[in-house]
Amino acid sequence: MQNIMYALEIMGKGMASIFAVIFLLTFIVILMGKITDYKRKNKSSQEEA
Repeated sequence: MQNIMYALEIMGKGMASIFAVIFLLTFIVILMGKITDYKRKNKSSQEEA
């Protein structure tokens, strides 16, 4: 029974780290999209002026 508890603990840590990495990558992709959108708006506004 003790081995099962150790296995569940290790599995829980592994799954938590996988979800943390997925959320981190999602945040980075969203942030990069906003940065490039901001740069496009600035570039187009400079071309109009």
